[in-house]
Amino acid sequence: MSQPAVVDSVAALRAQIRDWRRDGLRVAMVPTMGALHDGHISLVRIALERAERCVVSIFVNPTQFAPSEDLDKYPRQLARDLDQLGAANADLAFTPTVGEMYPAGFATKISVGGPSAGLESDFRPTFFDGVATVVAKLLLQATPDCAVFGEKDYQQLCVVRQLCRDLDLPVEIIGAPTIRDAHGLAMSSRNAYLDEAELKIARQLNVILRNTAAALVAGAGQSDATEEASRALIAAGFQKVDYVEVRQSLTLAPWRRNREGRLLAAAWLGKTRLIDNVEIPAV
Repeated sequence: MSQPAVVDSVAALRAQIRDWRRDGLRVAMVPTMGALHDGHISLVRIALERAERCVVSIFVNPTQFAPSEDLDKYPRQLARDLDQLGAANADLAFTPTVGEMYPAGFATKISVGGPSAGLESDFRPTFFDGVATVVAKLLLQATPDCAVFGEKDYQQLCVVRQLCRDLDLPVEIIGAPTIRDAHGLAMSSRNAYLDEAELKIARQLNVILRNTAAALVAGAGQSDATEEASRALIAAGFQKVDYVEVRQSLTLAPWRRNREGRLLAAAWLGKTRLIDNVEIPAV
């Protein structure tokens, strides 16, 4: 099993992609922060179904972390990540330093409205500015034909789509289904923070969301259903619920029953914050 080629500069990234373009090859990108798991690898597989070459970025982006968040302890395991990417047949890993991405004097920020309103932004007000800025940079650096993002971070996916639409970035954004463990827990790099007792509780998150979605489809009122979901999460052992909300699927505007929706939630187990979402069909 060979590892992918590794570059850590924008110049080297562009040189490799320029060679691929010269050969008439289609290029896909999978942006990540590393600590790869089966969910990330599923994105690589989808990328390689859509293109002949796949570049995976590994960069823990400091601008999307607030001072109180887990930037310093966010899991980093580059050697293991490269082994996994090799097994998945990824072609190139882009592993820039903070200085490469944000050189001295960097002074630009991208702010996306619309789908960024509420939900994560109510609790992480600087998060999507950091995401939008780094994703825009990565897409401009690599100029891929398509980029793959997981639906587990559903609001982020909507923000990235809005970003590319508004700035006319010529990249197809592909949303990939959430990969879950055998108990239904969404794969996440932060799951590594959970001990066995917490994992057992965490696996109730998707169960409660699916039950809530079913109640909404059956006619339950939004407020009643989401409030009951919050109570169920606390009863299951979560210490705090940031939100359980229903939004329209495409825009994240307030949900109406004749529109497809998403039920989104964020809740805390100890020092670990988990997010998840489920679809709601138009009813």
